[in-house]
Amino acid sequence: MDRMPGWVRQHVAALRALLMLTVVTGVIYPLLVTGVAQVLFSDKANGSLIEKDGKVVGSALIGQTFTDANGNPIGKYFQSRPSAAGDGYDPTATSASNLGPEDVIDTLPDPNGADKAAKEGRQSLLTQVCARSKAVGALEGVSGARPYCTPDGFGAVLKVFPDRAVSVNQTCPATPFIATYQGLKVECAKPGEDYAAGRTVPVRGNVRDVQVPTDAVTSSGSGLDPQISVAYAELQAPRVARERRLPLERVKALIAVHTTGRALGFMGEPAVNVLELNLALDRA
Repeated sequence: MDRMPGWVRQHVAALRALLMLTVVTGVIYPLLVTGVAQVLFSDKANGSLIEKDGKVVGSALIGQTFTDANGNPIGKYFQSRPSAAGDGYDPTATSASNLGPEDVIDTLPDPNGADKAAKEGRQSLLTQVCARSKAVGALEGVSGARPYCTPDGFGAVLKVFPDRAVSVNQTCPATPFIATYQGLKVECAKPGEDYAAGRTVPVRGNVRDVQVPTDAVTSSGSGLDPQISVAYAELQAPRVARERRLPLERVKALIAVHTTGRALGFMGEPAVNVLELNLALDRA
């Protein structure tokens, strides 16, 4: 070793350090941490998996949908909030929609569009919220009306020009949600037309009592949240009780059992784990 050139000795020393650190940080440390976790927190270390009849049906940490093969809500189950992760609650594609409150104008489907995206169009965040609220209201038998939403579930947004106004999210031949705006006739929108030059005017409407909670119409930041708000659970309780032919008070009692409080007593809001609640209903 002493007869080796200096640059060779340096490379050998670096290789030894690399191998030692690889063994320590890549083998010994992970095994140690995994072993401690398995001894002290076995359930959490294995993913907080939930079983039914000896079969894993999900995780307490990751939400899932409760829909049929066509994507329709199954009436006897509590529904989760929307998810922007992949096709919904995909752990390999966890994400938010990255759409913000300024996203209020749809890209209308254009049969003559140059590509697939143009042909299919894109709903704005506002229209997504409006459509979800309308659907949840219909499912639960309450009003799905929200501010800045049209009765047919689109964003109530106008593009105003000197001589006319256009309800840009309502495709012709739909009837615009208002007939006139400041003396201007309101028209429905035509696919392929450029309304960018108009002044954008969201119209709030006269909605004072919003009955569909916010988490019923918006996705979480991760797209994987397994909980819903207590308000959303209570909104669904009459439907679930009716579908399962259970007393409403019994369903509400199960909601209370599966409600977790604020973290550390003051952070966040109480929440209901949807999977655990639905499994408890199946057992009931």
